[in-house]
Amino acid sequence: MPTYTVHAPAGRLGDVERKRIASEMTRVHAEVTGAQSFFAQVMFVEVKSGDWFVGGAPMVGEQIFIHGQIRAGRPPELKKKLLTGLLDVVSEVASFNKNQTWGYIVELPPSQMAEYGHILPEPGAEAAWLFDLPAEDKALMEAIGR
Repeated sequence: MPTYTVHAPAGRLGDVERKRIASEMTRVHAEVTGAQSFFAQVMFVEVKSGDWFVGGAPMVGEQIFIHGQIRAGRPPELKKKLLTGLLDVVSEVASFNKNQTWGYIVELPPSQMAEYGHILPEPGAEAAWLFDLPAEDKALMEAIGR
């Protein structure tokens, strides 16, 4: 359900850091939203020097940027807690100062999202949605991250 893309300077994050960031972002999303962790996707994009511009000029220094796509329908306080938690995790694990860490959350209507071949439920309806899935699809999802 959530898809988080982390953009970082090329070569800045090693395998251990990427794995820990993905794990911690997944944990934060699950804890804040109550959604099962097997829905969270985290992808990393390396940005080469000279390919990142701010204000029309090449960026000076390093930045890390999180772009998150989540299902619409959650209250503003929850989204603020989610974004703050994600920024905290990434800045800590990647050793970036808070002022070098940017993040956006974009909401999409669940009816316009499909994962594992099924249209997604409204927030809060995950358990019923999961219960109604074919056994083979449910088993596939529940095995993720074990």
